[in-house]
Amino acid sequence: MMDEIISEDIEKVKSTVKAKAFAGKKVLVTGGAGFIGSWLCDVLLGFGADVVALDDLSTGRSKNIDHLTKKASFKFVKSDVCAFQSNEKFDFIFHMAGHASPDEYQTHPIETLQTSALGSFGMAELARKNDATLLFASTSEVYGDAEIIPTPESYWGKVNPIGPRSCYDEGKRFAEALLMAYSKQHGLNMRIPRIFNTYGPRLREDGLYGRAMSRFILQALANQPITVYGDGKQTRSFCYITDTITGLMLLTASPKAKCEVVNVGNTQEVTILELAEKVKEATKCKSTIEFNLLPKDDPKRRCPDTAKLEKLVGWKPTMSLKEGLKRTVTWFSQKT
Repeated sequence: MMDEIISEDIEKVKSTVKAKAFAGKKVLVTGGAGFIGSWLCDVLLGFGADVVALDDLSTGRSKNIDHLTKKASFKFVKSDVCAFQSNEKFDFIFHMAGHASPDEYQTHPIETLQTSALGSFGMAELARKNDATLLFASTSEVYGDAEIIPTPESYWGKVNPIGPRSCYDEGKRFAEALLMAYSKQHGLNMRIPRIFNTYGPRLREDGLYGRAMSRFILQALANQPITVYGDGKQTRSFCYITDTITGLMLLTASPKAKCEVVNVGNTQEVTILELAEKVKEATKCKSTIEFNLLPKDDPKRRCPDTAKLEKLVGWKPTMSLKEGLKRTVTWFSQKT
């Protein structure tokens, strides 16, 4: 799945990150057919890397990478990350596999925990044996219902360990602890970005996988009611895909970032109701807004403190919500 908007955005990332760190390197991307994973594959191939995309297609989509399958430097492996084994030598591993949509991971809690635990163990072992740099995609969810906003990496979190979101929250927290143990015991060269809400082209919108941003856009484009959970006063911070990808690439390439845990996200905090209104404005739709019950343990506020990543690699998000939303709406409108 490649089009003008995605091509433009990929070139923007490539103009910001230096290609030499990845040129000629062998890279494994777990969850390579997913939203963020497929963007990483595109950028890495553009940098001259040899890329292996690993995905069982439970949440990833083959159409995200179908334009890459004829490239000699790209290989797709359909497999569960928990069962994956390889004798290939990798220089970098981007461990992006996981169930990121709340409705989806709550429907598959065991698989979600296994991906974070067994999948991360497998990737840590592979990275250790290859002396590879491992980037693990953690999440803002490790903070739970944060009591400090903006939230710094030093905050330990407020998470319900047996709640409906715990399979994802605690799975990621376990994976972070596992990789920290590997760094101390084996000297593993790893990085842990805690990724806040990311949006843009290829964000999955169907069925259980739909999230607020993609759901709102699809509802608006169809002039259907936009469904907001709770009163809509809960907040999130939405980071456009190019900013997230740039942050991940800079983090991976920087020697100074070894074994660091950093927030990756936009610092503009908006309420979900404000987002719904912005989507209405961007789509010029006639949709009304309907309110549904707020799910249990839904965080009240979410906004990152990104000063640490800025200090490490000079990264700041550059895409405004207005412009990013415009590009995303345009992309979705071309697909519907």
